[in-house]
Amino acid sequence: MRTTYRKKLIEVALPLEAINAASAREKSIRHGHPSTLHLWWARRPLAAARAVLFAQLVDDPSSWPELFPTEETQNHERQRLFRLIEDLVQWENSSDEEIINAARLEIARSHARSSNSPKAKAVLKEGVKPSVVNEYLATELPPVHDPFAGGGSIPLEAQRLGLRAIASDLNPVAVMINKALIEIPPKFAGIAPVNPEARANGKLRTWRGAEGLAEDVRYYGAWMREQAKKQIGHLYPDAQLPKEHGGGKAKVIAWIWARTVACPNPACGVHAPLLKSFRLSGKGDGVVATLSRSPRRIMFRIDGKSSPEGGTVDRRGAKCIACGATIPLDHVRAEASAGRMGAQLVAQVVEGAKKRVYLAPDERAEQAALCAKETYWEPNADLPHEALGFRVQRYGMRSYGALFSKRQLVALSCFSRLTGEVAREARAAGASEEYARALATYLAFAVDKAANYWSTLCSWYVNKEIMVSTFGLPTLSMVWDYAEANPFSDSSGNWLVGVAQAAEALEGLVLSVTPGVARQADVSQAFAAGDVAIVQSDPPYYDNIGYANLSDFFYVWLRRSLSSFWGDVFHTVLTPKTDELIAEPGRFNGDREAATRFFENGLQRAFTVLRQHATSDCPIAIYYAFKQQEVESDDTSSTGAAVASSGWDKMLSALLGAGFQVDGTWPVRTEQPGGLREARRNALASSIVLVCRSRPQEGASTTRGEFRRMLRKELPDALKKLQQGNIAPVDVAQASIGPGMAIFSRHKAVLEADGSPMTVRAALQLINEVLDEYLASGEGDFDADTRFAITWYEQHGWAAGSFGEAETLAKARNVSVSGVVEAGICHSAAGKVRILKRPEMRPLDYDPTKDERPTIWEFTQHMIRVLEDEGEEAAARLLKKLGSAADATRELAYRLYNTCERKKWSEDARAYNGLILAWPELEKLSATLGDGPLPAAPSEGGKKAAKTKKAPKAQTRLFQGDDDA
Repeated sequence: MRTTYRKKLIEVALPLEAINAASAREKSIRHGHPSTLHLWWARRPLAAARAVLFAQLVDDPSSWPELFPTEETQNHERQRLFRLIEDLVQWENSSDEEIINAARLEIARSHARSSNSPKAKAVLKEGVKPSVVNEYLATELPPVHDPFAGGGSIPLEAQRLGLRAIASDLNPVAVMINKALIEIPPKFAGIAPVNPEARANGKLRTWRGAEGLAEDVRYYGAWMREQAKKQIGHLYPDAQLPKEHGGGKAKVIAWIWARTVACPNPACGVHAPLLKSFRLSGKGDGVVATLSRSPRRIMFRIDGKSSPEGGTVDRRGAKCIACGATIPLDHVRAEASAGRMGAQLVAQVVEGAKKRVYLAPDERAEQAALCAKETYWEPNADLPHEALGFRVQRYGMRSYGALFSKRQLVALSCFSRLTGEVAREARAAGASEEYARALATYLAFAVDKAANYWSTLCSWYVNKEIMVSTFGLPTLSMVWDYAEANPFSDSSGNWLVGVAQAAEALEGLVLSVTPGVARQADVSQAFAAGDVAIVQSDPPYYDNIGYANLSDFFYVWLRRSLSSFWGDVFHTVLTPKTDELIAEPGRFNGDREAATRFFENGLQRAFTVLRQHATSDCPIAIYYAFKQQEVESDDTSSTGAAVASSGWDKMLSALLGAGFQVDGTWPVRTEQPGGLREARRNALASSIVLVCRSRPQEGASTTRGEFRRMLRKELPDALKKLQQGNIAPVDVAQASIGPGMAIFSRHKAVLEADGSPMTVRAALQLINEVLDEYLASGEGDFDADTRFAITWYEQHGWAAGSFGEAETLAKARNVSVSGVVEAGICHSAAGKVRILKRPEMRPLDYDPTKDERPTIWEFTQHMIRVLEDEGEEAAARLLKKLGSAADATRELAYRLYNTCERKKWSEDARAYNGLILAWPELEKLSATLGDGPLPAAPSEGGKKAAKTKKAPKAQTRLFQGDDDA
């Protein structure tokens, strides 16, 4: 098939390890990161967007044989580009002019080599000035257009690389985020602040970028705090510290509340507090409940030593502290729906001299919250009756206002009102109308940040002793004992946090010569006739996140604060939902099929628009992250079961139906291991970047059998490269889609036996079959004992099976049950055989160099045990001792993860996934460690002393030709 375009770097190679490391690390960066400006869900890392965009625009050296005639010179040039990307993706280099200018120059020259314009010739000269390059990028290259702009990572990185940026999105909250990142700041580049304090003290200072605007955000944010404190400060009284903590008044950081319902026991009559935990900190602080007789109610005091374990409520229901009666969850929901759920103060968190101090509630503190008389505005818009991620409606919360307490509504109303007063103050200080509007916008974002921390769905993070915001996850879920932040404290959840984050985000921006454009538009309206653009986008993920419904939480406050400034954006009561591309059954009376059709048809129309307007000079890049997890019967499969995700099926069907072919795929790590998201589920760690071009019309058809043969030929090499790049096992199934669909999509059609075209879903099933074959094909590299363990584990897990069955399997593997027991893998007794669990494996100070019957199974399980129990250094020492068996150990972890995923053994899956994720760091540590003994194993207390295995077999080869085993 003839190629009529010059291949870009992203179509050939990427320094994936460096991009993934920078992307994962970026999740932990808070100060100055643009993501802190305003919450958005599933936002792509800036490092990934920057690297992908650069590689989309820069020619691969193989495209210029006249410049790089040999494979050696091409590889040398490719490595130079890789080094630039490796520098470019580092967070510390985000504002480094030398590195950014070097990246801009590479982009400009790749374009200029194919152009005959006078400007192109100027760019190709040696010693070209950055200003010439910047002008070329802004005038000669098409703009970068992201039609699903969301949190703005892609348009922001386009602007950083000197390109014109267009961000469009149907959601007005996303539109405002993009305006605040790419449209507003360049308009005020180099402008001095208008506030009187800065004018008096900073006359000789030069204000670079958006520093002046950031300074005004800080000043007027502090002004708002002082004005609000005058108006509502009395609602947030200080607490009295006891003598043992120094005495005197102290600022309260947070108040801990428990929701209450009437006990259903008629003889009790107490309003029972619903607490998930009596603990307040990881240092032993806790509360104890007592029963007051007159009036009859539960009281709380601080006593960490006496506070009970657990709480009074869980998913099954609750328990009354006063009488011990069971409170069914249905009763709790009925009381809440009837408006009879209350709230009771449990504790006060106070900033002490050296640590958090926990105080018992007092009547003054409780009444200040419950009896506020100030007027306030309440967002009375209804919550959706049924929507993705919404869990609170069954507890009587039917409007957005119901998510806040009365005192929280007073505070949010006050600060929202003050954003308008800031604009008036700024105009009085000499600011233009547009500048005053900009100030109000960033401070309205601070109000949204406050709303995220000032709802009754916030909790207290016991171990870190900080507030957890409403959206720890993209859901609105019930919180029984919630934490109420003090806007006027200097700690967790206070007003100035949002102000500081807005200012720091502005200061860190690299401003473009040309302001970006952020507009509200459906994809069908995002492009004008004749528009040509460079396209990189992150479309919605089927039914993962309900962006519109969730963002209404913020929209109601943004609209309250900014509707007079941005009337064209805030013209609807809530965010538009009719055209939102998401498979939301609730919008189709619960009809999932109708929701799926809507998503697939809408996405195909969107991709058709992108194909019409995408420049032919470079491919488009699409991010997608949807876990394959559906197992279904399939008579055409050799295994009798097939896997194909509806999310991937529908997205790829739309992509191919619009006339694209998959030209390359890259798994880009977008989540940092150990975060809240990963701690709660075995979540995807990577997004798959699909690199696509228009499919040529002359493509040939092929048959199902030939497609399968091509998969078996080409997919293993692609998967080996992915594993060499240390892709997490949890991402392997997703990553295999790319090379598989690249084969599928380069054909006009893949024909079934009856002549009908194969569906994308059937193709995904075949891809997964070949993936399984590949993961199983490495079994020949394992020793016989390990092969026995793999098969037994697949059949029984950690459970016991009959000795007869085990002996039959052992003979087939050319071993005996007694031999596998001697190898330290199994336990056999009373006619039953089972695989030893990791805590049972001996010895605890395992040394593979002293094992006379070593097995890859043991190596893998001991690696996990040591990593989890003793840490990375101990695991690295063990890895060093594995020698040439290390690769097979890692390969077995991939194989066993795949088994666990299919069997839905989530805990074991996490263990194998975790080992692979830690592997690069373990290799680095291993290379720096000496050959000394492993660290001493931790004491097991009452457990039996470790036993040394009996190993009569003197020689066991783990691999053919491995004479050192």
